[in-house]
Amino acid sequence: MLYGKEHVERYQQTGGAEGHDWNGTTVLLLTTRGRNSGRPYTTPLIYQPHDSDYVIVASKGGDPNDPDWYANLQADPEVEVQVKADRFKARARTATDEEKPELWGLMTRTWPDYDDYQQKTDRPIPVVVLERIT
Repeated sequence: MLYGKEHVERYQQTGGAEGHDWNGTTVLLLTTRGRNSGRPYTTPLIYQPHDSDYVIVASKGGDPNDPDWYANLQADPEVEVQVKADRFKARARTATDEEKPELWGLMTRTWPDYDDYQQKTDRPIPVVVLERIT
């Protein structure tokens, strides 16, 4: 099973032919710029399309701290996304309180463990909307 750096490399090498479909769900690649280093960091994340956007979850498996990629996009919301062979720039934003229930439901239908992750932590797990920049 692909995971971490190997997952990113195989996804990039194959245009998502390997790595997009993962454990019964779908994965995109998110590249953020390090908030301290300025270096690009690419992370494979479960996603779902929603209207013309893509939705991801900053769960970190229910860890008490947000994942680094989420802190990076808060510092610089302009990110790069790869969905299969489609690579594009996007603007990332945290879902509003009004949007979150619908988007959380969308994501837990594809990955039910998100509900378990939320039970493991006191922090509200952010849902992130990736809006393509045209």
